[in-house]
Amino acid sequence: MSVHAADPSLYRHRDVVPVRRALVSVSDKSGLLELAGALADAGVELVSTGSTAQTIRDAGYAVTDVSSVTGFPESLDGRVKTLHPAVHAGLLADLRLESHEQQLADLGIAPFELVVVNLYPFVETVASGAEPATVVENVDIGGPAMVRASAKNHPNVAIVVSPSSYAEVVEAVRAGGTTLGLRQRLAAQAFAHTASYDAAVAAYFASDVVGSAGAAGHGTGAGDVETPGSFDDSLHLEADLTATLRYGENAHQAAALYTTAGGAGIAQATQLHGKEMSYNNYVDADAAVRAAYDFDTPAVAIIKHANPCGIAIAPADAVDPIASAHAAAHACDPLSAFGGVIAANRPVTKQMAETVRDIFTEVVVAPAFDPEALEILSQKKNIRLLTLPADFALATREVKQVSGGFLVQEADRFTAFDQSTWTLVSGEPADAATLADLAFAWKASRAVKSNAILLADQGASVGVGMGQVNRVDSCHLAVSRAGERAAGSVAASDAFFPFADGLQVLLDAGVRAVAQSGGSVRDDEVIAAAQAAGVTMYLTGERHFFH
Repeated sequence: MSVHAADPSLYRHRDVVPVRRALVSVSDKSGLLELAGALADAGVELVSTGSTAQTIRDAGYAVTDVSSVTGFPESLDGRVKTLHPAVHAGLLADLRLESHEQQLADLGIAPFELVVVNLYPFVETVASGAEPATVVENVDIGGPAMVRASAKNHPNVAIVVSPSSYAEVVEAVRAGGTTLGLRQRLAAQAFAHTASYDAAVAAYFASDVVGSAGAAGHGTGAGDVETPGSFDDSLHLEADLTATLRYGENAHQAAALYTTAGGAGIAQATQLHGKEMSYNNYVDADAAVRAAYDFDTPAVAIIKHANPCGIAIAPADAVDPIASAHAAAHACDPLSAFGGVIAANRPVTKQMAETVRDIFTEVVVAPAFDPEALEILSQKKNIRLLTLPADFALATREVKQVSGGFLVQEADRFTAFDQSTWTLVSGEPADAATLADLAFAWKASRAVKSNAILLADQGASVGVGMGQVNRVDSCHLAVSRAGERAAGSVAASDAFFPFADGLQVLLDAGVRAVAQSGGSVRDDEVIAAAQAAGVTMYLTGERHFFH
């Protein structure tokens, strides 16, 4: 396709452009009447569509329907409204060129100096769980066309895509017109807006949700576009700036929080109390939530520097399950829990709050706080209290930045977790209680940075060895942190023992049962050590590295 540009010498400079005519078509009616009133007071002719025009008219302001401009009625259930030369010529005419100005005059088309458009609520419709046919009807066509046309023609047109820009634009209109700098900045926001919108639409259509129902509302509603282990040809990452943080991991690093549209994670959590969240708070809170929500039963995780100080689930007979889980998690390593981040997968109760109140804690995040718990913890000035979105769910895929690109993987969600597939290679079959502790330890080890060793007893971690460059050191660290609690505990290793020396550290400490992936070329040597000690050991057949 060829692109024809005029001779640069033919362009006339335009800085301040007075606003005489505005096209307004918005799904989000926030601030619409205030904007319409201000523009009307400034003598701006308002042209609008559908419900936007009706809203403006009902408020007593003069407005021209787009159908009067195009000479063509809105049709096909509103699918065709603004897709017309009488609209787009007014958006795209470059009035720095006398030839464009003359062509508009010959065609009898008036230009627009201001366009206010926000798009159909596609992301919100998807998040609502609407049927595919309804979602597809919320794919905006005319809106993005108007936004992109106006943004391309920013030397002549100011494009506004967010109510947050209304006040600034009204001020410019009252001052005599929009400046080139303002129009260029608004154009950048507009292109970012349509890019984000298109990425959301593309992601939806690449999912297995649309099926064949997209075009006409019929079909199975389940497609085969994406299967487990498949990846799209391109990756679109879009997010909006939500907060500028005080600093990053260290005081000399700037940092910010961006949130994805339709997301339901720690980035969308509601802060009920306390100081502003920091970069490190978000990182640790996300790790804590990830650990606590690995369990279906009431569970608490305490995190410090992205590693667990303790993880525990509530005993079946607990009177206050979440308080019991917290007490057991805290008992794992009270020293490290000082200044930690706590996540609970059940509402925080009064009893749990009374315990947390006496422990220096940076953040507590949970699905909710009982009123008495909130009152107790709010007495601590600085503690940050966060509630997760009602539709919170752990991610199914994870993205990590590396220099020059991104790594994407399916989240480790225990899709193959089934103790019936474990292989007993040493000792007697574990009784029900021991097997339950092994299952807990194996799941909990996923939250520990590799190399990971986790000792557990009665549904709670009692010693954690993490982040070491060899497994022997992780074993020593777990045993050291557990102290006398190591004797009689069970152990989980996030991957195989390459030699018997790491396992021997655990055996010498009195560990009664072990779960590990197996797969080492020296498995026989490791198994022999367990057999010599008479200790029960299972091979899980899978590992849980977490880097």
